[in-house]
Amino acid sequence: MDQLKTLSHIAVRMAFNRGEMIFQEGDKGNGIYIVETGKIKVFKLSLDGKEQILHIYGPGHTFGEVPVFQGKSFPASAMTLEPAGIIFLPRDRFVELITSAPALAMNMLADLSSRLRGFTVQIEALSLKEVPARLAAYILTLSKENENALQISLPTSKAQLSNLIGTTPETISRMLKKMGDAGLIQVQTRTIEILDKEGLEDLSESGRL
Repeated sequence: MDQLKTLSHIAVRMAFNRGEMIFQEGDKGNGIYIVETGKIKVFKLSLDGKEQILHIYGPGHTFGEVPVFQGKSFPASAMTLEPAGIIFLPRDRFVELITSAPALAMNMLADLSSRLRGFTVQIEALSLKEVPARLAAYILTLSKENENALQISLPTSKAQLSNLIGTTPETISRMLKKMGDAGLIQVQTRTIEILDKEGLEDLSESGRL
């Protein structure tokens, strides 16, 4: 609580409309952002304009941290997926805070380490695993982020989800149906109920459905 109170002294609340840019790749890393309400995506664009979503974050998640510590520019862009409230922590004042508050610095390092592990898993999935394994792993990740809940909501559309795991919306729909037919999940619109968690874990490893 003391750390939250300390951060509140330097926090700036910002409001964004749906589809509004928060920062663009190459912009100077001028601070840390926290999602208060709504959802945002962090993404990169290839030279031919193809978008690759790196992360989708909801309330409570921080983003834009790495350039703050490096003193460099943002390596990716961030945009809202829906109207969002964002808390902004200016770089200079934040660095002063963590310099004088070791506990806050350790918490930030722990969060960054967790994020790095998650990103490593995402890269492995995109490069080595088949689509069913990627989708199963993503559903399990959503469950874990929601305290291992067996009923979760997809935080984004199938088009954006397909971009995130490197496939097409049609394939996502087909895979969800096959996973439902196999008794692993039950799907209603964007709500997924996990019926067989062990089976889903096996699928996330083997990719065989």
